[in-house]
Amino acid sequence: MTRESTPAVQTVTVLGATGSIGKSTLDVLARHPERYRVHALTASTSSASLREQCLIHRPAVAVLTDEREAAWLREELRTAGLSTEVQAGATALVEVSEAPEVDVVMAAIVGAAGLLPTLAAVRAGKRVLLANKEALVMSGALFMQEVVRHDAVLLPIDSEHNAIYQCLPSDRRDGLAGMGVTQLLLTASGGPFRGWNAARLGAVTPEQACAHPNWSMGRKISVDSATLMNKGLELIEACWLFDARPDQIEVVVHPQSVIHSMAAYSDGSVIAQLGNPDMRTPIAFGLAWPDRIAAGVERLDLFRVARLDFEPADETAFPCLRLARDAMLAGGTAPAVLNAANEVAVAAFLERRLGFTGISEVVEAVLERCEVRTADELDVILAEDARARRVAEHYLARG
Repeated sequence: MTRESTPAVQTVTVLGATGSIGKSTLDVLARHPERYRVHALTASTSSASLREQCLIHRPAVAVLTDEREAAWLREELRTAGLSTEVQAGATALVEVSEAPEVDVVMAAIVGAAGLLPTLAAVRAGKRVLLANKEALVMSGALFMQEVVRHDAVLLPIDSEHNAIYQCLPSDRRDGLAGMGVTQLLLTASGGPFRGWNAARLGAVTPEQACAHPNWSMGRKISVDSATLMNKGLELIEACWLFDARPDQIEVVVHPQSVIHSMAAYSDGSVIAQLGNPDMRTPIAFGLAWPDRIAAGVERLDLFRVARLDFEPADETAFPCLRLARDAMLAGGTAPAVLNAANEVAVAAFLERRLGFTGISEVVEAVLERCEVRTADELDVILAEDARARRVAEHYLARG
């Protein structure tokens, strides 16, 4: 009898460690100290939260975007007797993503800010756990080209894309048709306003929009879920991840959030991935793939769930989903423009400068005003992202 070999310890960088995905990632990592070691933890400006994480996980490096926050953290960790090196800025984010001693990068920075470090991890040939959907939304063709060129391992962490990944054959060949797949069914909870009409949505407050019925998420992604823009961004992401056309992806509202997505096959089979709505499941899948490890997630009790409901998405009341599909069909820089305009609009809504239904209005107006360009160079993508933000702010300033 041969003894099973112990997996080598893998070093992990967590980009966006203080967000909900980052916290869940650290929870899973802490359950398996024999398998994983934290190399770097990063945050935007949440220095106090990052301090607590550093005291527990003792990374080699900690990164904040703001130098003043970094200086405070540097002194705090020195006083606590930690040898963690504290760095600041966008360059430091890239460095901890491509560092030679890093095996795995959890890309969980929200928004366009996550693009450069995530792309750096890909170009360094890392195992990239992709929880930052904007990286693919903004630069899908370029990003996937770099994954192939640098032999990186890309594993989706969004619950829906992770579910699809699990529902597809392990032998990926010649796109969906080569796998016998006819359609991908992307599930959506419907958010907190499922069934509401446009008139009722006009009075929605940031507090209401951030109160998701099933998932614990950050404020920006919670608003995206409420407008269904999150599902639109996921549709774009799925097109790139699985080499699918927009018409091969159907959004299905499933309020229980138990079925995380499905794949329909040419023989009539529909394969689904089920589980409790807990992001630690896809995180553990990505960390251990092709193995499985405990994630601390309670097993799904089908008797307690009792029923599974499905309905079509209402693109009249929630036009962001339509706008995202149209942007993907337009191609080029259109998805990057969509994403940039949405980030500006959501920020304005959270600051109470814009009404809830105004989010889609801003996005549509910016898409109409920005000419679509070829998105085959990073400089072009970033320039169009910046231009779309200026156009969105100008539109908001007009009132």
